[in-house]
Amino acid sequence: MARPVKHDGGLYKRDGSKIWWMWYRDKEGVRQRESTLTEDWTEAQKYLRERLQARDNNTLPALHRGQDLNFGEWADFYLENFSKPPFRAQKTHEVNERALKHLRTMFDNTRLAEFTADDIEAYLRSRLKARVLVKAKDGFVKKGLLKATTVHQELRVLRRMLNVAVRKKFLFANPCAGVEFPARVDGLFRPHYVTWTEQQKIEFAAPEYLRNVIRIVTETGLRIYKELTPMKKDQLDLENRMVWIPDSKTPNGIAEVPLTEIAVEAFRQQLALSGTSPFLFPSDENEDGHQKTFKTVWHATLRRADVRYFRIYDLRSTYATRLSAGGVADEFVTQLLRQGDAKVFKKYSQMKLQMRREALAKLNRHANEGGRSFGTGGQTEKGFGTVLAQ
Repeated sequence: MARPVKHDGGLYKRDGSKIWWMWYRDKEGVRQRESTLTEDWTEAQKYLRERLQARDNNTLPALHRGQDLNFGEWADFYLENFSKPPFRAQKTHEVNERALKHLRTMFDNTRLAEFTADDIEAYLRSRLKARVLVKAKDGFVKKGLLKATTVHQELRVLRRMLNVAVRKKFLFANPCAGVEFPARVDGLFRPHYVTWTEQQKIEFAAPEYLRNVIRIVTETGLRIYKELTPMKKDQLDLENRMVWIPDSKTPNGIAEVPLTEIAVEAFRQQLALSGTSPFLFPSDENEDGHQKTFKTVWHATLRRADVRYFRIYDLRSTYATRLSAGGVADEFVTQLLRQGDAKVFKKYSQMKLQMRREALAKLNRHANEGGRSFGTGGQTEKGFGTVLAQ
């Protein structure tokens, strides 16, 4: 009679190697040996537990297929099944294609199981030293160095792509988790809250159609390039203060959006500007017949207004922040944003914290000095001039 098995698996090191290896028994009881690709004992234990869990969940064959899968094959599969509409917006798919075109040059034949954080960091350093290539009549012309934000976008695409591989059990874990971006990226993904005074400065410097865009987005939270620029006039119901969104980034985005008085007036002004075109923001410069981007005019307007650059998309974030700061519950703001995930409030809560700090900066620490303790009605040096009830 065979002796009972005491252990399902374990860790060991091979002679002359610092890498931990693991052994375990598969469903049939056959002993398997694999490298954990790490020198850290805790990480190696984690990988072993994941292997045993995959065996118990009957997903071990998927992990084994991941060992034979190279980056190029997975990139093709990801672009076809997880990047195209309706799973992702067309613009996101184009970004993924551009990023993967550069990632393929280094990793195309690399197996997914052999990906390491060091390999990714080496790629990022080489990209940060590369120059922008501009296509000219006589070939490509080298310009300045690539921006850190451009390279960081490639890292984000790679991270998303490998996260899917982890969910599909083709990988133990995402090696991007151990990557430290080798450059400083100023203001990346830090949302900008547009104060009312700042908004008025920008509107004063903006052409009339962009002024309408600013007011509409900060009052409705519409997605600028997916929902507002392709909007047709028949989607508007100004009498009932409503606009219908038939196509959006997410299924939750397809809905009727209520309008404020400011938004209704901005829509009326834009209707007067749009002429006979069926689109609210017509354009003769592209075949679709409507505006595609406001990037150039947005840069110029901020420069004229003497306001530091921020993304025009932050106008949508400002809408959510104003609702939340006004006391609207987060779940209702999520519905007004037509978001499917309440995690979006991670960034909005940071913006509310910034607003609180701005309010604290206005604390009048000299209030009531040289006067009565209560009921001060005079103007203070740099405060709110608060009058307390008698």
